[in-house]
Amino acid sequence: MRVSNVTVRKRLATVLFFGFLIFLIIDIRLGYVQFFIGNKLTALAEDSWSRNIPFEPERGEILDRNGIALATNQSAPSVLVVPRQIEDPADAAEKLAAILNMSEEDAYKHVTKKANIERINPEGRKISHEKAKEIRALGLKGVYIAEDSIRHYPFGSYLSHVLGFAGIDNQGLTGLELTYDEKLKGEKGSVKFYASAKGQRIPDIADEYTPPEDGLNLKLTIDTRVQTIIERNLDIAEATYNPDGVIAIAMNPNNGEILAMASRPDFDPANFRNVSPDVYNRNLPVWSTYEPGSTFKIITLAAALEEGKVDLTEDEFNDPGFVKVANARLKCWKRGGHGHQTFLEVVQNSCNPGFVELGERLGKEKLFKYIKDFGFGQKTGIDLQGEGKGILFNIERVGPVEQATTAFGQGVSVTPIQQVAAVAAAVNGGTLYTPYIAKEWIDPITGEVVSKTTPEAKRNVISEETSKQIRHALESVVALGTGRGAFVEGYRVGGKTGTAQKAQGGRYLENNHIVSFIGFAPADDPEIVVYLAVDNPKGTVQFGGVVAAPIVGSIMEDSLQALGVEKRKDQIEKKTTWSDPKLITVPDVTGLSKSELQQQLIDLKLEITGEGDIVIDQAPNPGEKIEQGTTLRILLGDKKGD
Repeated sequence: MRVSNVTVRKRLATVLFFGFLIFLIIDIRLGYVQFFIGNKLTALAEDSWSRNIPFEPERGEILDRNGIALATNQSAPSVLVVPRQIEDPADAAEKLAAILNMSEEDAYKHVTKKANIERINPEGRKISHEKAKEIRALGLKGVYIAEDSIRHYPFGSYLSHVLGFAGIDNQGLTGLELTYDEKLKGEKGSVKFYASAKGQRIPDIADEYTPPEDGLNLKLTIDTRVQTIIERNLDIAEATYNPDGVIAIAMNPNNGEILAMASRPDFDPANFRNVSPDVYNRNLPVWSTYEPGSTFKIITLAAALEEGKVDLTEDEFNDPGFVKVANARLKCWKRGGHGHQTFLEVVQNSCNPGFVELGERLGKEKLFKYIKDFGFGQKTGIDLQGEGKGILFNIERVGPVEQATTAFGQGVSVTPIQQVAAVAAAVNGGTLYTPYIAKEWIDPITGEVVSKTTPEAKRNVISEETSKQIRHALESVVALGTGRGAFVEGYRVGGKTGTAQKAQGGRYLENNHIVSFIGFAPADDPEIVVYLAVDNPKGTVQFGGVVAAPIVGSIMEDSLQALGVEKRKDQIEKKTTWSDPKLITVPDVTGLSKSELQQQLIDLKLEITGEGDIVIDQAPNPGEKIEQGTTLRILLGDKKGD
């Protein structure tokens, strides 16, 4: 059958139309791929070809307030392999195993593993530079050395519980390392290279380097001068008393900055795996809770003064050695009691019955209101892990006996940091601050301060006038009362002793106490508060005034000198006993001749240096009080001023 020309033309037009339509669709599709999703597809392709060798960032350093490094980084390379690039797996495994001290079998598993990039872990992680150099010298294809770092604590166990430590991946695990891990760790970088499906490098595509972003440096409120003094005194306390533990905190009472914090037992953060978790997981100054004993009496005193319930010099109290409350007989620490005394002497003598009387004058509602206002029964908010809250009586269950024992620090449970914050408020004019330890965040490249912590005043607890009376009363405790062991010649120190019997299984232990002392100085304008507690000291009378007070006195003297606080002569004269060393006032011997020296200084040893016949300088300075028999250092010259 013959087809007409018209039909042929129609069919050709139809074919051409559909051909054009198909071509248009293909063209549009190609244009879409080329111009709209080309970059995406290219990126996906590159991702399938790419291999990343990671570069770890430098973890931010931790510094003290003066810029001294407490936690830094040391370079520690790591070994990576790209299994598909390994030409002879058995040979590579043998050579790597010999250098990395691992079995050939384990090394072979790594170099033949079906993975784009394989870490040799743990033997190839954080290796020495010597081993890294040996591996590079092998020239093995597919074996790479990646830059890495390991955390370094240059002072060992120094400040260990506060700093904490970081793991093998430089992740914070405890202490400040954990609390501020996000800011310290930084962002990873990498070197990206391109490989074929067989894992071989594609030579015409350049490697891409993304630099790591280092973590921020953290500057602390810690002052290493004070921290070193406290660490030294804790070591001495351990050696002297073999205690179950020791705790110390130093704080600036005017803003909440922690100047030092330490405890025993401690540990080396670089070797934390060799220490029981019970040691490194418990930062005792913020974690431990126990009965405070007589240091808690400061709170009862503050409440009574603020409420106008006592006049320290006018009101009097008779202590027969005990007080009866309900069906209980509560004893004073001194057998037979202190007899007739003013309430200032009640404070100086740490007289339990006298503080029971103050608690009764306040009533349980007022007493417990002030206890809570001073921060007990709640976390202080310090920026450290694992803070405890302590335990207070439920006020609805507080009877006369519970009220009485609480007034002198028994039957309640507190943390050391709570006591430091509370006493700081009692002596700084009445303001309760949140303690803190992270002071500033610093850019490691520019050195600029990125952010800083501002002191947080929670509330005013007492008035300045009440605080002034407390300071005077506690200064008299150190000069005239149970805290004389903390007396420092030339510095006005105030404070309070504490002796608390430890409880276990609902019963008090025999001859097992936590003895403590909390002190501050200068007493008229405090710059530092120091708390020290010794858990079950051996071979001594377990009293805070005997054990803890002298240690705090030593810490105070050295710390005040380190902080540049000048000595003064306006302190309360210390009440001496037969056991106290005899003190003499240093005379002014400048201008005297050698012969005159020998005639006048019969109570002092002389250490003479210099040439000449006239004294041109001396140490200690004139007017200072020192123990009889102390060495006086003399510098001689030809005339005054030489």
